[in-house]
Parts: sequence; structure tokens; C-alpha cells
Amino acid sequence: MNNPIIIGSRGSDLALWQARHVQSQLAELGHKAEIKIIKTQGDKIQHLSFDKMEGKGFFTKEIENALLNKEIDLAVHSHKDLETTNPEGLVIAAVSERENPADLLLVRKDCIDQSQKFDLKKDAVVGTSSARRKAQILHFRPDVSIEDIRGNVNTRVQKLRDGKFDAILIALAGIKRLEFDLSDLHVVEMDPTEFVPAPAQGVLGLQVREDDSEIIEVLRKVDNEEVSQRVKVERGVLKIFNGGCQLPLGVYCVRKNGKFVVDAAMAEEWNTKVAKLHLESETAEGMAQKIVDGLKKQL
Repeated sequence: MNNPIIIGSRGSDLALWQARHVQSQLAELGHKAEIKIIKTQGDKIQHLSFDKMEGKGFFTKEIENALLNKEIDLAVHSHKDLETTNPEGLVIAAVSERENPADLLLVRKDCIDQSQKFDLKKDAVVGTSSARRKAQILHFRPDVSIEDIRGNVNTRVQKLRDGKFDAILIALAGIKRLEFDLSDLHVVEMDPTEFVPAPAQGVLGLQVREDDSEIIEVLRKVDNEEVSQRVKVERGVLKIFNGGCQLPLGVYCVRKNGKFVVDAAMAEEWNTKVAKLHLESETAEGMAQKIVDGLKKQL
């Protein structure tokens, strides 16, 4: 390729880390790439929680439009933010390796109570805008109060340090990628088979125009086939439920001894009962539908 590949990304520290990570992978393959920052609806609207924002694709739509309009050649997304159906003309050409998909509960040190579940004091105020995280923390700790929190990783952690919350829930992947110092906080790493992460959490989705065969061929070399199979199961459940990233749904798939092993958790609304499911299968074929059927029986 003669021209540099133009990568579209949001402007947050984490999004730029992700874009630069892909940029360096392309450089190793001998391809020059440049990053173009694009503001999304989710970046512009900071005063509303996600469940009060209309539609889906809060962090992806504007980047996808830039891709369709040929303003960029490649979009790097947090895969969990993407809708399960690509806009016409776009495809996911590759997925990344998977960072640890677990959630973290970050607790102010004066709010620790190790006699309580997750070391969090009784009647604590927990910050999260994720319907999935709200539902699951209330499942285990119905005594806590939930308050919405928005902003990038740095902003949310600072709000916790400023005492606006007793604890916050956040993805471990972002903390690891940005190498955050959390030594002043109590960090509880949630077991992803118990506190189930979002489908594709910790994975990057590399999106291109479906007719751009040249870039698709390049990205085949960075695609992680093992992660792709697991994410296909997780996002398959999301697709059947016709949900976006704000559905109170967690699905986590691993491979153990050649089997696909899945844990799932779902609520109809963030403040309603959580259904939980564990399933093992020799094949991924039809597994997403089995998970959906199993969850529906409990709801």
C-alpha cells in the first residue's frame, strides 16, 4: 500500500491507546498508519446516563460514518461498544488478542469492610452507568445505592478519589492498558464467571469497508482466530436478544479442554432479578440460542 492507512478513533486516552496499538501492529507488518480523532455522540453528551440516550452505537456511529464516507480506512473500536449487525458496507475484518475481561470494584480505603461481599461497607454508594454492572452488583449486594457516573477512565477514578462515591465499577482492561496507579484505592478484581463481563469486553474490533480487499488482506495477519470464536458466541447471545451495549447482559466464553465454557447473567431491567447460567459444549454451533433459551426460562 502506497498511502498511509488512516485509522479512525475516539479521542480518549484509552481509545488512543487502542488505535496506537493497532498502528504499531501495522508498522510491524510494514504498513504506515495515521490516526484521525473523531468525536462521537457518547463523547459529546456527558450529562445523561446511557439508558437515557436515544438509539445505539453511542461511541461508534460517527466513526462508522467516516469509514463509509472514505474519510478513514480503518476504525478501531472497543468491540463491546459495537452493534451486533454492521452498517451496510462495513465488516469486522479482525479482532485483537483479549485483555483480561474482568470488572474491577474500586473502593475508597475508608469504605472497606472485609466482612461484606466484595469488601465493600454496608449501604455504600456505587458509581456506574452500565445497566449490566448495576444489575449484577445489586444481585450480590442489594443494600448498596447506585449512582450514574460518566467520563473517561481518568475522570471516573478522580470522582471516586474526590469522595463523590464510595466505590466505582470499571473494566480492568482499560486500567491495565493505561497502567493506572491505584495504590491509594482498594481494588477488588471480580471473577468473570461470577460477575459476568459484557460480551467481547477486553477485545478490539477492527472495522473496514467490505469492498476494501487490500486492507482486509492486511488485517488477516493480526486477527486472533481463537478470540474471534469466543466473541462470536458472546455476541451471538446479544444479537438474539437484539440488544446494544446497554442491555443488562453479561456473557463470558472460554475454551477449556477443547470445550466452549460459557457463563451468562441477564436481567430484564437493571433493577430486576438476575438470571444466571453456566453451559458447556463441544461446539459453538447453536450455543448462543441455548444460552438465550436458558436465561429466558429464569426471567
